[in-house]
Amino acid sequence: MAAKFELYKDKDAKFRWRLNAADGETIAAGQAYESKAAALNGIESVQKNAPVAQFDDQT
Repeated sequence: MAAKFELYKDKDAKFRWRLNAADGETIAAGQAYESKAAALNGIESVQKNAPVAQFDDQT
């Protein structure tokens, strides 16, 4: 099983997403969005930008 995004509503009825690894562990989560469309745009942004994101080690 591959990683997958889950879209859901939180207790305040806001839209949120999380990215789960193949083992079911949450590896990323989005903020609260007012609309489903905005949450889907957040997922799309991660899908588009993560492969080219640079690593910044600030330790």
